[in-house]
Amino acid sequence: MDGEVIYRSKYASCHGASGEGVRPFGQALVGGIGTLASPNPVKTIGSYWPYATSVWDYIHRAMPYDRPGTLPPDETYAVTSFLLYRNGIIQHDEVLTQESLAKVRMPNRDGFVPDPHPDVRKPARTSQSRQ
Repeated sequence: MDGEVIYRSKYASCHGASGEGVRPFGQALVGGIGTLASPNPVKTIGSYWPYATSVWDYIHRAMPYDRPGTLPPDETYAVTSFLLYRNGIIQHDEVLTQESLAKVRMPNRDGFVPDPHPDVRKPARTSQSRQ
């Protein structure tokens, strides 16, 4: 399955032909690596997201924008693969599966910080989380 073909047919109108973003509709999905600590951070899949599995889950549940949750799992893997490739995270010919996706190491995996907005609550600590 060709993730680039699926991406271009379902997502390019909002996120650009290669994931560069189309304002005001869709944000950039590629680029921005190394910008999070700068005065103008660019939060993309490659620069911001800590786990590839979260990228897959978000695409699967929330996209495409006009019909969220309608992308079959195999097409979600293909689109995720294309976007990870465009961010320089995996090779062009890598095929993602449930097993291989979990092994992808994202550039910001160790640098992710919780959302600072006051409306986002921190999870309650349980006796298990204190151990």
